[in-house]
Amino acid sequence: MGTQSVDNSLAGDALSESADEVEDVEIDEPVPSTERLVAQAVAHAGDDHDSAVLVDRFWRFAPDEELIGYTADEMLGAARSHRELADQRVPGELKLRISEPGPTEPATNQGHHTVIEIVADDMPFLVDSVTALLTAHHLDVHLLVHPQIVVRREPLGKLAEVASEVEADDAIDGDIVESWMYIEVDPVRDAVARDQLRRELQRVLTDVREAVEDWPKMRRRSLAIADELAATRNTPERPPVPEKDITDSVDLLRWLADDHFTFLGYREYKLVDGNAGEKLLEAVMGTGLGILRQDQTAPRVLSSMTPEAYEKVLEKRLLIITKANSRATVHRSAYLDYIGIKIFDAAGDVIGERRFLGLFSTAAYRTSVRDLPVVRRKVAEVLDRSGLSPRSHSGKDLLQILETYPRDELFQIKTDDLYQAVIGVLRMAGRRQLRLFLRRDGYGRFISCLIYLPRDRFTTQNRLKMQEILLRELNGIGVDYTTRVTESTLARVHFIVRTEPGNPPGAVDADALAEQLADATRLWEDDFRLVLERKLGDEQAKQLYHRYSEAFPEGYKDQHAPYEAVKDLAKLELLDEPGQLEMHLFRKQHNDEVRFKIYRYGEPMVLSAVLPVLHSLGVRAMDERPYEIGRPDATVYLYDFGLQLPESHRELHMVRPHVENAFAAAWRARPRSTASTSWCCAPGSPGARWWCSGRTRNTCARPARSTRSGTWRTRSSTTRGSRRCWCGSSRPASRPTWTAEPTGS
Repeated sequence: MGTQSVDNSLAGDALSESADEVEDVEIDEPVPSTERLVAQAVAHAGDDHDSAVLVDRFWRFAPDEELIGYTADEMLGAARSHRELADQRVPGELKLRISEPGPTEPATNQGHHTVIEIVADDMPFLVDSVTALLTAHHLDVHLLVHPQIVVRREPLGKLAEVASEVEADDAIDGDIVESWMYIEVDPVRDAVARDQLRRELQRVLTDVREAVEDWPKMRRRSLAIADELAATRNTPERPPVPEKDITDSVDLLRWLADDHFTFLGYREYKLVDGNAGEKLLEAVMGTGLGILRQDQTAPRVLSSMTPEAYEKVLEKRLLIITKANSRATVHRSAYLDYIGIKIFDAAGDVIGERRFLGLFSTAAYRTSVRDLPVVRRKVAEVLDRSGLSPRSHSGKDLLQILETYPRDELFQIKTDDLYQAVIGVLRMAGRRQLRLFLRRDGYGRFISCLIYLPRDRFTTQNRLKMQEILLRELNGIGVDYTTRVTESTLARVHFIVRTEPGNPPGAVDADALAEQLADATRLWEDDFRLVLERKLGDEQAKQLYHRYSEAFPEGYKDQHAPYEAVKDLAKLELLDEPGQLEMHLFRKQHNDEVRFKIYRYGEPMVLSAVLPVLHSLGVRAMDERPYEIGRPDATVYLYDFGLQLPESHRELHMVRPHVENAFAAAWRARPRSTASTSWCCAPGSPGARWWCSGRTRNTCARPARSTRSGTWRTRSSTTRGSRRCWCGSSRPASRPTWTAEPTGS
């Protein structure tokens, strides 16, 4: 054990020294200049003109703060290494290298990061897609440079020239624009983990290439389907659906093609009969585009779907707008938007589907709801149903609620559900309350939970509490969220709780769930105001709330429940003169602890002056919690002492006024230049006079008086015998004291 202690001590010293070194480096090392480092690297290249030009192109947009600790030689070496990786590549080919991290060097960032090098055809979404995958693996990106490099290659892909001086927009015939990505991430030391990361990066970059290559085809397919539907309106081939469904579908498909949708995948499906007479959903060979380019050979048995999904597949609705159950690997890591157009036979039965997968573009989220296909019809119906004039105050508020409503929800929600939700928000009218609006996905894959709550209640801690409750109560297996916090009194949190298809939640009591969320996110100030209103009524409670809501410090709120603060407030309101004192001696109900609170207006108290006074009263101060309560008129100092009473003592309610009065009198009469702890109990002192009970008060500080029974007497310090104190116990008299009525403890 002794050796181990020594070893631990030495290890602790070493760690401490290492930490000091790291701290010194972080403090002393300035942020470098990228331009200066690049210039030095160019100079180090010497006569190698190609490397000199390449290193300038490679590093010119690197952030200064990410180059701390780098040298010009290391930057030149990284550029040359990347050129070696790109030496042999044909168009469409991906070159990827993930290096094994070196040993960790204390006080420097060099040598211990995993380096990822990529060479690919330049195309959109490369950087976003790669960084999204790294984030999903919980790998922090420490350095990222991704220059566009113009190269010239031989017919078989051999690198002939790196035209580093040519901008990508100035490339001519024969030039190839490539994206060279250099990324440093957290060390991935396990070889198996590096292989898995390599495979997933290859899959993501392949998805990016296929989606970008097939994007024009998917866009043309969207326009062709829209034209086809529009042409069947007045023909026998017209789908057996209402006219508004055809209009919505045509308008939506054309709108998507107008740069409002990032097309990532397309495929056609048909419903066929299986051998056992059951329905199968089968992919049509050769129709796949983008991330769905690879043919799907295994059909899906409809009976294997959830009941909600089975019903939706056969439902005679032309247009499907929902979320897929998988995340996008291209552009951003969000659940894919799913747009489906059903195909009907001559009898009006569903026989297939044409499916688009992708992501709504940022333009779709900025467009007014009155200009969005499908959504504008719902909005018009809601406004008309409300009966509110668009020019009225409430009408404008309702339209603003619709404009800021989550766009994904507007596309998916039914008009009736949308009306109930937005009218519920309108009726809140900025009130400090929490409202919850639930919507189940039509395919049974998730539950949308839209929560409005007071803005000051929205914190990360409360968001996590709500998330935990929703996962538990809705039997969720995952959750995503978005937030909206503005100058409004209400904040909005939108949770998407993913559910297990084979184990969906049962009936949900939305009101009970909202009450749980409200209780979990309730602020101390909310309960404080509620207790005031119940005690004093609305008018007086409002005045006191504004006077004290921001007066109590956070430390006080952590230790005191709102009802305790209201009790303290009763004392605080009595203080209005400098130096004025109030006290409160009480026993806490939940743990039987005795506390003594002292309130002083405008002037703090010194602990070394308070403790002797408490000690002279026969008690010990076990702990002390000081608080400064910043009222608008002055600061009130509250001192909360935990007391240890004598083993046998009288009930608190019998001695409370005497103790409080004795302390006040003793504090006013305390000597300023002595630390004596016995002066308070001197004969004739105010403390002694207030301490005594009514029966024995007149005997205080008087000569000893014999009684017939000889039991009760008061003696001076020179008188032998015993004395009685307020606690009811007997002990040898060591200084003048007073008697008290004996009671049970």
